[in-house]
Parts: sequence; structure tokens; C-alpha cells
Amino acid sequence: MAEVNPYFQDIENALSKQDLSLLKGCRILVAGATGLIGGCLIDMLMYKGADWEVYAYGRNEERARKRFANYWNHPSFHFIKGDITTSIDTDICFDYIINAASNASPNFFNEKPVEVIKSNIIGTQNLVEYGLSHNMKRMLFVSSGEIYGEGDWKKFIETDSGYIDCATPRACYPSSKRAAETLCVSYIKEYGADIVIARPCHTYGPYFTESDNRVYAQFIRSLLANQDIVLKSPGQQYRSWLYVVDCVSALLTILFKGEKGEAYNVADDNSNITILQLAELLAKSRHKKVIFDIDKKTGNTTPISCATFSTEKIKLLGWNPQTSIYDGLRHTFIAQSTYE
Repeated sequence: MAEVNPYFQDIENALSKQDLSLLKGCRILVAGATGLIGGCLIDMLMYKGADWEVYAYGRNEERARKRFANYWNHPSFHFIKGDITTSIDTDICFDYIINAASNASPNFFNEKPVEVIKSNIIGTQNLVEYGLSHNMKRMLFVSSGEIYGEGDWKKFIETDSGYIDCATPRACYPSSKRAAETLCVSYIKEYGADIVIARPCHTYGPYFTESDNRVYAQFIRSLLANQDIVLKSPGQQYRSWLYVVDCVSALLTILFKGEKGEAYNVADDNSNITILQLAELLAKSRHKKVIFDIDKKTGNTTPISCATFSTEKIKLLGWNPQTSIYDGLRHTFIAQSTYE
């Protein structure tokens, strides 16, 4: 018997702790709609959404039709095909703009680093300027915990800045996220834009795309193929991990309650583990093994050995994660198995 998909129950539980009344009568644009975080944002906004209009902005309509099949024809759902690095091909006044449009897959950093930079910097510029000229109330920029770079094994607080070797193609992602954050606060200072910033840790969840080669996605694909998990490194990098439904709940909290111009870490203090431990958790849940096949060609692998984050600032807004890493990974596997 097929396992019941728990993902939408997780969304319902998350929504029970959110007050979406601010969205009544509003239009919300989600850029990067078919990405991991953007897709979950759409799911949460559409779960009971009839009092607001949701606009999913993305480049791939075929992928969007599959991802949002449940409400493709819903009167409150709209898909806009486009690339934020060019121009925003509409004239709709959006009350809220959420910029989650950046490819976070390591293979893309290796193959298309210029496009990653353009998406984060030019794309953010285009969205902010569109919002400023169309009566935007507020924009949420989804940055990344990678902006901190390499630290000293202490939890990063929002004013920290660790080391990044900018003269490497792999820096395309954290460096352009840093620059985009500065661009946002510069628009606030010079033009009075209302923007808040979120810095999610490593986020996992279902419905990842076929091209996504983040480690958790690779591990789950192996398990779905009834294979053992193969590690190409010792897997000792220590990370904060967060289930995507919890991440999106945090983003909505920041959108509604965050202070203009402020950045907030988004993480789970109880889900800090190594990549090896992540692999072992997933493998054990499906009665598989972790096999090592060490690949010395590190290529597109992040050099950061430790990335954990203080969440004291966002907790002051009233947010706390609800899903343990064990349950989050299990729910991710079940939901992804219904999507493949």
C-alpha cells in the first residue's frame, strides 16, 4: 500500500500558526516559483487561498504545469512565464513580491556561474524597480546562509561575515547573494523601498527538479531507485538543515513581522548534522547502506566546513520550526516518491 503523502498535512499545521489576514485582497508575486522554496511558498499560499491572488513567476511553463497541477485552473492562481534577468513582462501591481529566484544547485554554480550572478543581482534589481514603480507594499529577498562563508565553528549571527574566496567560480552564489543584499538595503536608503531579507540554511524538501544535484536530492534519488547511497567525500561538512515547510513558514513570518532592512537567519537549532549523518539517516530509513567512493575532484563542492546559525533574532518574531529532521526527511521521501 502506498504511503500517504504527509507534505500537505505539514502545510496545514504550519498555516495554523500563521495569520494570513494581511494578504486579503492582495496580489502576491513569487519569483522562482518552481524552485524548492518558491514551490512550497505557492503551495502554502494556495492551500486555502481564495482571498488573495497568487502569481507564480518562472521560466519553465511545462515544469510549472506539473508542479502546480492541483490548482493550475484555480481562479486565484496565475502563472507568468519570464526571466527576471530581462524584464518583468506584465503591468500588474503586486502588493507583495517574494524573490526566491536563484538556482541553488551546485552543478549550476559549476556550469552557469554567470547566470547565477545575473539572477541574484540583475534579477533583484529588476524586481525592486518594478515594485517601486507599481505601488509595492513590501518585498522579501530570499538570500542564503552561504553569504557567511567560512567561520570559526561558532553559530553565525546576522552581523557576522566569514571568509569567501571571491576569485573562484564557486563564489558566484554567496558573493552575488551578498551583493544583492547590499543592493536591497541601498534601495531602502536611497528610494525608500520596503524590503526584508531572509537567510535560509540548507533547506530540503520534496518536488525538487530533475536537475537539482544538492546532496539530499542525490541521496533520495538513489533510494527511490532502490540503491545504496554513495558518498563521494568523507561527508564531514557540518550543516544546519531545515525542512522546506518550516522554511516557508519562517519566510512568511519575516514578510509580515520583519523589520524593514533587517536580515534574519532561518534554521533549526536541533537539525545540525554532517552530510554523512544526513546520508545515514536517509539510508537507515529505507534499509540501505552508505558506501564511500571518494572523488578527489571536488569541483563544485562548497569548501565551507561548518555552517550553523543563531536563530535568536527570528524567534523574537514568534517563529519556531515544527518538524524534526527525521520526520522532515521521511516526509520528503514519501512526497517525492509520488512526484517522480
